[in-house]
Amino acid sequence: MQTHTVTTPFGRRSMTLGMIASQVTAQTAPEGATVHKWHVFRDIKEARMALGATDRALAILDALLSFHPETAFYGDSALIVWPSNEQLIGRANGMSPATLRRHLANLVDCGLVVRRDSPNGKRYARKGQGGEIEQAYGFDLSPIVARAVEFKELAEAVRAEKKAYKVVKERLTICRRDIAKMIETGIEEGVPGNWGTVHVEYQAIISRLPRTAPRQVLEEVAAELDDLWTQIRDVLESFVKSQNLNANESQTERHIQNSNTESKTESERGLGIKREASGSAGETDNLRSLPKRE
Repeated sequence: MQTHTVTTPFGRRSMTLGMIASQVTAQTAPEGATVHKWHVFRDIKEARMALGATDRALAILDALLSFHPETAFYGDSALIVWPSNEQLIGRANGMSPATLRRHLANLVDCGLVVRRDSPNGKRYARKGQGGEIEQAYGFDLSPIVARAVEFKELAEAVRAEKKAYKVVKERLTICRRDIAKMIETGIEEGVPGNWGTVHVEYQAIISRLPRTAPRQVLEEVAAELDDLWTQIRDVLESFVKSQNLNANESQTERHIQNSNTESKTESERGLGIKREASGSAGETDNLRSLPKRE
């Protein structure tokens, strides 16, 4: 049974307050805590930037986790693994010993693992008569349990930020497309307005977008484009409404004119009929007034 927790690194590696803090955290796992190691590892990968971990360091952590036979980690379990550098290099898809040491140090600095160095710096475990591990030296994976909630919260925050970034990028793309096409429509359709000035204003806004901008900058530019979008849309809608009103007025006027013309024609036709009728009656009277031949 292990009676002493190793706190200092072997050799010339110096002790730091960060290491002590990591060791303290590793011992504060909630009572009865149980985690799925690969689920926690997925959260760590998602939050690696916030944690300060490198890609290669996570490849090594992946390998370290694979050396522990259990998938479920318990807060009161022995979670020390002791692979050699050669074994780690093999499972971490190959890297030089110097690279391995550098990224192992990164895992320790991030508080993802804790070093438990033996007196001679080698990694191994000593078993008792019943086969249970009495003493182990290597890498302590207790932070996987102790910080599981923290890793999950960091990962959720990263996912939320990625979603928000994607949404504002989509918003910018649609807004830019709409503005460019509305300006083009305004010019082609002859809508009254200083479209050259509007286009210059639009170019001035989007010119402030760097190739890689943080979400806050994208939000600011999107807000300005939204205002410009509203102004252009209002101009176009007002023009369309005025055109519809003019069209309705012209149609009403034409309808009135057509109605007057039809009434006049019918009156003239009626007048012609009366004239014909009047002419025939006169002729009849004249015929009647002629003397009869004998």
